[in-house]
Amino acid sequence: MRAALKLLRGIWHVLVGWVTIYFRFPQLNPLQREARVQVWATQLLRIWDIELEVRGQPVLTGPTLMVCNHISWLDIVVIHATRHCRFVSKSELREWPLIGTLATGAGTLYIERENRKDAMRMVKEMARALKEGDVLAVFPEGTTGDGFDLLPFHANLIQSAIEADAPIQPLAIQYFDKPTHQISMAARFVGDDTLVWSIWQTLNARDLKAVVNFGELQHAGGRDRRAWAQDLRQTVMDLKLACRP
Repeated sequence: MRAALKLLRGIWHVLVGWVTIYFRFPQLNPLQREARVQVWATQLLRIWDIELEVRGQPVLTGPTLMVCNHISWLDIVVIHATRHCRFVSKSELREWPLIGTLATGAGTLYIERENRKDAMRMVKEMARALKEGDVLAVFPEGTTGDGFDLLPFHANLIQSAIEADAPIQPLAIQYFDKPTHQISMAARFVGDDTLVWSIWQTLNARDLKAVVNFGELQHAGGRDRRAWAQDLRQTVMDLKLACRP
């Protein structure tokens, strides 16, 4: 019953967000929209009894490319609650009912991951957005992991920061069970897990805590995208390990 109630309240919150994007966003300037997205994400975490702890300092202004490890669909909500950013997501997300509208309203950039030419287009689009002062965010692993280790970082989208001469802020996210301080698998969304199953596991979890650990800004410093991606992976790993209570 507790999980079902949280689900109903969450669905209502998503519907309110959908209505806000369609009818209110056209009247708001970009800064007002960003603030609405951050408040909406914070409220959803509160509705679902997920505690948020932020370590370090998220970048205050762009241009910046944020790179983070990827565990769950919940990562995007958690990061938005700390700081609004424009995520780069798979193109299929745009077609998801309600969620696609929310993602588009939050400024998401869409990429066809299996199309190499589309990756080149996305690098150019991201570089243009960075030059205009945006804060973007990517998950360089390309898919979700189990939260214990990191998959290799794909370097393609890192090129956008090099082309725009923009810094990168590494950050790490981890989920914990508050009483035991152990890593929680409740929010995982990996392998054959379905979105519905993952959401239900998350709602059934008690004392779930999300920790986001922000690192220092980095500049390319002459590194190519592959070398920078390797260094960023190590930094994110260190930040993730430092998330432990």
